[in-house]
Amino acid sequence: MLRSRVAHLRRHAPAVTPAVPAPLDAVLLSHLHYDHADVGTLRRVHEAVPVIGPRGTRRALAATAGLEDVREVVVGEDVEIGLGVSVRAVPARHDGRRRPLSADVDALGFVIEGDGRRVYFAGDTDLYDGMERIGDGGLDLALLPVWGWGPTLGPGHLDPDRAAQAAALLAPRRAVPIHWGTFLPITSIGRHRHLLVDPPHTFAARAAQLAPDVAVTILAPGASLEF
Repeated sequence: MLRSRVAHLRRHAPAVTPAVPAPLDAVLLSHLHYDHADVGTLRRVHEAVPVIGPRGTRRALAATAGLEDVREVVVGEDVEIGLGVSVRAVPARHDGRRRPLSADVDALGFVIEGDGRRVYFAGDTDLYDGMERIGDGGLDLALLPVWGWGPTLGPGHLDPDRAAQAAALLAPRRAVPIHWGTFLPITSIGRHRHLLVDPPHTFAARAAQLAPDVAVTILAPGASLEF
């Protein structure tokens, strides 16, 4: 969601209206919640860029966002992107419905594989039985959510402690905490500003205890990592 605001949420990251990264090979939608599948952002993406998401993505977004290439996937399905890069849909424990338009839409994670590297993007999820199997065969990088956009987390999310448990289960070479430091409700910035800063550091400290072999890199919103 690359906008300055949506509903009651305000963007507090350094770039208030960040540019769409370019060039893009694909857009991965883990689920259709408004903070993960934003029509205003998708309209800024070139219409020919493939968008990969769960069943229901085409019906919910294609027309309003002007998307030409929408590829719906289910858990276990692979999609080829470019030369030698594959994206596999993996489970996520999260309610992915886009209210009030969709009654039954799954949430997904993704494993991106190419050039001898494997990256896990968790989307929104909580811990679940069998999560460790995503790490079978080795992971070079895991992108793990450590918070959300409000002062509390509902079910189906990882907080810093559970994200550290996920890092221990997945055993990637490196983990990057995501889903923090960007949005807060306009009424929460005074009392809860610490939530824009603390979650990734709490995660790193806990991961050092639970998954000491996993390197943790904290990236500020908008920063990048080459590996």
